[in-house]
Amino acid sequence: MGRRGDTGARDRDAEGRARSARPRDGLGRPLPYGAPGVERQAEGIVRTPQETVAEAQALLDAGKPFHAHEVFEDAWKAGPETERALWRGLAQLAVGLTHAARGNARGGARLLRRGAGAVEEWAAGSGVLRPYGMEPDGLAAWARELAGRVEGGAGAVDAGAEAPRLHRG
Repeated sequence: MGRRGDTGARDRDAEGRARSARPRDGLGRPLPYGAPGVERQAEGIVRTPQETVAEAQALLDAGKPFHAHEVFEDAWKAGPETERALWRGLAQLAVGLTHAARGNARGGARLLRRGAGAVEEWAAGSGVLRPYGMEPDGLAAWARELAGRVEGGAGAVDAGAEAPRLHRG
């Protein structure tokens, strides 16, 4: 597998798809080859919805919203069509938190609001009040409040400290 810069070739996976082999930090930013990084989430894992929520929450609590987004993305791609908008919205919330933690106020706020709208719209259309123990309205309120603070000049936020609670016991 060639490294970009060594031969000009792109890193590829076993199926020949372009995949960066560069290590990444806890917010998903690429690091130089050879630098210690955070272990990446395996892609394409099929989990139960409860496993998805639990794993994503653990990653959010650890300050790794980029990695939580990948867990939600797996659910979005593998789950039933009727739930894809929910998982996509949750992935957008996680990416919004990622951008906010990286100091990208504009992108973070935009994705937080987009994700908030998506989970609310899914909940309204589905009639499910607490999917897998989550509260879509509470998650949307969290996202909009954080978006407002980030746009208001809060600077980069601490992803772990700002992580939402997905599941309310």
